[in-house]
Amino acid sequence: MNMLNNLYYHSHTLSEEAVVDASISSSKRRYFSAIIFDMDGLVLDTETTYCIAWQKASTEMGYEFTEDFCLSMSGLHDQHVEQRLLAHCGASFDLKYFNSLSGEYWHQYVNQHGIPVKKGFFNLLNILNDRDIPFCLATNSGQANALECLKLAGLNDIFSIVVTRDQVKKAKPAPDVFLLSAEQLNVPIAQCLILEDSRTGIQAAVNAGASSIFIPSVFPIESTTVDLADFYLNDLDELALILHQILTHPV
Repeated sequence: MNMLNNLYYHSHTLSEEAVVDASISSSKRRYFSAIIFDMDGLVLDTETTYCIAWQKASTEMGYEFTEDFCLSMSGLHDQHVEQRLLAHCGASFDLKYFNSLSGEYWHQYVNQHGIPVKKGFFNLLNILNDRDIPFCLATNSGQANALECLKLAGLNDIFSIVVTRDQVKKAKPAPDVFLLSAEQLNVPIAQCLILEDSRTGIQAAVNAGASSIFIPSVFPIESTTVDLADFYLNDLDELALILHQILTHPV
């Protein structure tokens, strides 16, 4: 099995310095055999589409949802989103009607515009496929929604393993989706590198005992999330470049 040798803890920023010098002791190195992708905000720019739908639905219901409020729910699963909505709008807020209405607006938008794929994904995908490095998708979304989003983005044939919220007992930040992902990949969780864009996802990676890269989709960035993650990058293109350098020029 291909190994992502030489990716190690140097600092919270993953850069060209991630290529390990021969003098670095083996105890400082971390070895990765597989990559686990989050979906919303990491592979797909779904959060923008949700924000548009939520704002339209809230306006029709007499509420005003700012973009910042919508994006504050990034990475949360349905139950926590509903809790945030009730806290923001009050206990009388009609969740059932809002979910139905926002769902209609979301489908209208994505059926017309599709769902954008995040910058760098295809470059990274090419490297993983070229090197036979296993990968999968692990998301807080339900299976039906996840598969629909992948299809709308043209990625329905990319992931042979898709682990969703409804396959596990607890959603992120619990580690369940990542532990099941590692099991299905047949790779120990400690040898999986998890790519996430939210604090919820990074906390789940920590809880799973895996290493993580934080690639934020919501700004300003929370410094606590940067501290929690093992590495921080701006986009998937940066990771693709670094892995290309590491795999092309191994120590």
